Amino acid sequence: MSLVVRQVSIEDAQGITEVLNPIIVEGLYTVLDTTFTVEEEKEFIAEFPKRGVFSVALNTENSKVIGFQNIEPFASYTKAFDHVGIIGTFVSSGSRGQGVSKALFQSTFEVAKRKGYEKLFAYVRGDNERALAAYVKQGFEIVGTAKKHAKVGDNYIDEVLIEKFL
Repeated sequence: MSLVVRQVSIEDAQGITEVLNPIIVEGLYTVLDTTFTVEEEKEFIAEFPKRGVFSVALNTENSKVIGFQNIEPFASYTKAFDHVGIIGTFVSSGSRGQGVSKALFQSTFEVAKRKGYEKLFAYVRGDNERALAAYVKQGFEIVGTAKKHAKVGDNYIDEVLIEKFL
């Protein structure tokens, strides 16, 4: 598969929801528990932090969004965390294992460095071994586990805390 990674635009909202909502509904790879409308996603993109990084991966054959990754500032209440970003990665089920996340990471890391980020941080579901392996492959290190950190439905889920210095 041939793909291109670029920064998000409002027009990507439909494609992003088509990637994200099935992952949410599946309930296995994210702690997000409510799907998003295209209008909600458009609003999210429009209001995304100026220092944020929001990359989308497109299949060049049909220009369809097949994955996305974003970084938001860790905290806005102090400048002490200005160098730290929270990263999230989502790839459509039919595109996993085809280098999509690798391409997203490469692009996102470059843009993040240009925007002044020095460290990326993420929370990964403890039972999402595939995502954890993808992050570790990109140089993230496990720094701890928050036990029963999320509760989805009636199930408690550990969150693995990971970080990478750029």
